[in-house]
Amino acid sequence: MAKKDKKSTAKGKKSKASVVYFGSAAVRDTDAKTTLPAKLQRILAKFDLKKLAGGERVPIKMHLGGGLGFTTIHPQFVRQVVQAVKDAGGRPFVVDGYFSTIESAAARGYTQETLGCPLIAAGGPYDSHLVTKKVRLRTLKQLNIFGSILDAPCLINFSHVKGHGDCGFGGACKNIAMGCVDGKTRADIHALEGGIEWDVDKCTLCGKCVKACDTGAITIDRKKKTKAEKFRIFFHHCRYCRHCISACPQNALKMSDRQGFRHFQEGMALVTKTVMDSFDPARVLHINLLTNITMVCDCWGFSSPSLVPDIGVMASQDMVALEQASVDAIKVENFIPGSLIGNSKLGEGQHLLERVHGKDPYVQIDALERRGVGTTKYKIVEVN
Repeated sequence: MAKKDKKSTAKGKKSKASVVYFGSAAVRDTDAKTTLPAKLQRILAKFDLKKLAGGERVPIKMHLGGGLGFTTIHPQFVRQVVQAVKDAGGRPFVVDGYFSTIESAAARGYTQETLGCPLIAAGGPYDSHLVTKKVRLRTLKQLNIFGSILDAPCLINFSHVKGHGDCGFGGACKNIAMGCVDGKTRADIHALEGGIEWDVDKCTLCGKCVKACDTGAITIDRKKKTKAEKFRIFFHHCRYCRHCISACPQNALKMSDRQGFRHFQEGMALVTKTVMDSFDPARVLHINLLTNITMVCDCWGFSSPSLVPDIGVMASQDMVALEQASVDAIKVENFIPGSLIGNSKLGEGQHLLERVHGKDPYVQIDALERRGVGTTKYKIVEVN
């Protein structure tokens, strides 16, 4: 797992490499002790969970998925984390953003019986337990963070790594930035997207841009009443290839900001930094599960084939090092043909997820490091 070769950018200072514990998905023999859940047990034993838990209630922040999705984190892995916290004297509970998600969690196997602990909505039964934080990034001015997260004295951030159309990948950062805030804040973060402007007056709705877009990012709905409502760019699918701009005979489309997707990633880093600032770093643990690495996020409510073979599980108290190691482990040469959705094809880029979604996944990691969340320098310690 060769680390991306680059220097730390955090305030121009050299940083010490953070330890990232890794358990491979590969199974050595038919002994259950060589399988991934058992390796997770041994990884958890590497951390001082007594210091982290300290007899407190311990939220295990997860994304519990929805709809017909079946590639979220398996309850078996969650149960290992729950038991480790209990053994350390903590009182664990699984937490996700919305009450509706908790209501439907049993359909995907998440119950108090299977996990060994309660499941709680981060914003309470009315999604109204919120703490407001002021920030400043372009149009993003305020964050409404779920209170059950900011009230907590400690945190375990348990994430499923997968692709993501807006930031290349979703892992520990996305689990915090999108999973710990209300709907308005999510919308405000998504409002940072953009980079292609549409001139409604010049456009004739000829549809040539739609045909030129091979990802389906542009749609024209002629059933809408007004012209302004008929045209839409869904930046989740946009690769910024500019084929739509070249195809437009009226010059109604133009690239206004080549940094469009980067603003979204910067916003994700800012939200994550704001949330993580409420915790003592010694009382936070980040775990990334690198299995069932699908093309899009679990929030779509369905599952698709894995882009690469299962890699394993990683854990660290440094989120940035963990995210860097996780992305480094997902390699182009391990791509599984036939795993993309529909007519999607690999585009340009160095990293596999950049070739899938057109966004460099390292941009988000660099933003986290720049904001002081952690370091991209890491040392892998494999736990067999």
